[in-house]
Amino acid sequence: MSVAFTFPGQGSQSVGMGKELAETYAEARAVFEEVDEALGEKLSAVMFDGPEETLTLTANAQPALMAVSMAVIRILEARGLNLKDKVSFVAGHSLGEYSALCAAGTFSLADTARLLRIRGNAMQAAVPVGEGAMAAIIGLEHGDVEAVCQEASTAGSCQIANDNGGGQLVISGAKAAVEKAAALASEKGAKRAIMLPVSAPFHSALMAPAADAMREALSKVEKKSPVVPLIANVRAAPVTDAQEIAALLVEQVTGQVRWRETVEWFGANGVTTLYELGSGKVLTGLARRIDKTVNGISVNTPADIDAALATMLG
Repeated sequence: MSVAFTFPGQGSQSVGMGKELAETYAEARAVFEEVDEALGEKLSAVMFDGPEETLTLTANAQPALMAVSMAVIRILEARGLNLKDKVSFVAGHSLGEYSALCAAGTFSLADTARLLRIRGNAMQAAVPVGEGAMAAIIGLEHGDVEAVCQEASTAGSCQIANDNGGGQLVISGAKAAVEKAAALASEKGAKRAIMLPVSAPFHSALMAPAADAMREALSKVEKKSPVVPLIANVRAAPVTDAQEIAALLVEQVTGQVRWRETVEWFGANGVTTLYELGSGKVLTGLARRIDKTVNGISVNTPADIDAALATMLG
């Protein structure tokens, strides 16, 4: 009977994110001010008021999502929640892994904001617009999608980017190869194969220049061992060594986000509740689809925070 905190990834952003928290809690305002200062701009204004196309830019969405997650953490901590005492593990989806590590004390808030700005810019710059693509494949097993990617790789790089569970996998790579893989998946019985409106082929081999940028950026920041283990995206197993975590964050840029296996690991290791801290409810929905024994609960409003505190602090 244990608890894990999970942190959302890109796609969970929306205009207005964090605004109610900032209006309600001084701790949230302090987080947003510190992130604004670290980045040298008013990202919080874009979060609260848009425009949406500016918020959706990878270089903005990544630190913005982390900021909302950290606002929730700081609010919980100010009301008596000690992460180390009450939470067994942390995990985050793609950029959410940085939020998880900031929450667990591996990186400072300012360093996390700057790392995610570098990551967002590097991922955007790695591949010229229009050359890469991603697609969601619904209703095929992991092995079938892997085979489809291999068959399509005659047209260019193509691989599984995210295994989100519940028969939903996301593939990524060169545009022609991804389009070919999507067509092959449909032929092999996928319920749907949908090209995604993304700006770059995330979590694919084409992101190698971004991985190099993150290796350099991570080498320059202070890293501490997390106060609770991280279930790493590319390993779907716990990690506690700060240097090893940094290496896995580099690997994650071009590697697969193994979210289905992460939730299955939680279920197999006595975690009964996954609190998703931050914007949206994507991971809460995925948890329910992946493992019925794991209860997903999203925490992003004052009412959610009160409920979580009542349950966790008794």
